[in-house]
Amino acid sequence: MSGVLVVHGGAWAIPDELAPASVDGVKAAARHGSSVLKSGGSALDAVEAAVRVLEDNPVFNAGHGATLNIDGEVEMDAIIVDGRTLASGAVSCVKNIANPVSLARAVMEKTSHVMLTGKGANQFAESIGVSTVPTDKLVTEYEKKEWEKHKKYIAGVMEEFNTKW
Repeated sequence: MSGVLVVHGGAWAIPDELAPASVDGVKAAARHGSSVLKSGGSALDAVEAAVRVLEDNPVFNAGHGATLNIDGEVEMDAIIVDGRTLASGAVSCVKNIANPVSLARAVMEKTSHVMLTGKGANQFAESIGVSTVPTDKLVTEYEKKEWEKHKKYIAGVMEEFNTKW
C-alpha cells in the first residue's frame, strides 16, 4: 500500500514577499516526511518530521517565526493524531519549545492526557528532557514588525472609538 503525505504551510494570506520561501518550505517539509516513509518510518513519524521542518523554518508562524501574542510573547500550540488508533496529543500556550509538535506527541505517548497547556505543558517538557530555546531564537523580525503594526492598529481603533480594551 502506498501512502500520501500532504503538507500545507498554514491557513493565512501569505504575503507576496514570503510566497516563494513558503512554497519552498512546504516542499522541503514534504520531501523530509516522504523520506521518513521511504525509510520505513510510520505515518506518525513522517508527519512529525514534516511539521518539525515547518517549525524550524522562520517563514512559517510555528516554532521559529511564531506569531506573537498580544504581549509580544511567543506562545505556541500543536496537536498530533495517530490515524491508525485515533490517539492524540496536544499542547497549548507553550513557551521556549522549538518543536511543539514533538511535545504534543510526547503527551500522546507518555501521559494519560490528551492536552497539556501553559506552565503544565512546559513542566512536562522539562520532566522528559525536552530542551528549551531562548525566546529571541523563536522571534523573527517579520513577526516583530507585524506585532508593532497590530499594536498601532488596535490603539488607533480604540482612539477612534474612544473606548478601552
